[in-house]
Amino acid sequence: MNNNNLLKREKKGRSFLGKVVSNTMHKTLGVVVERKVKHPILGKYLLRSKKYSVHNEIGTFNLGDMVSIRECKPVSKTKAWEVVDTIAKAKEI
Repeated sequence: MNNNNLLKREKKGRSFLGKVVSNTMHKTLGVVVERKVKHPILGKYLLRSKKYSVHNEIGTFNLGDMVSIRECKPVSKTKAWEVVDTIAKAKEI
């Protein structure tokens, strides 16, 4: 295959930025993704969050790290996301 076909075959799908809230499981992270939604009547912006179980094959992550995740084929019953890379490390206290 030439390079054009390889570029087209890269994984596509949804991707989010989130914060690691759980790293106690083996090869699995708990990542919270927050988004702002405008209320239809009041017009205020509300903060909505969702927790994803993310497959972690590439390395170790600490609580509070900002990571990029993307959709992948289901790895287990609850995991259909994988870590792409680290955006920011958590601050040491």
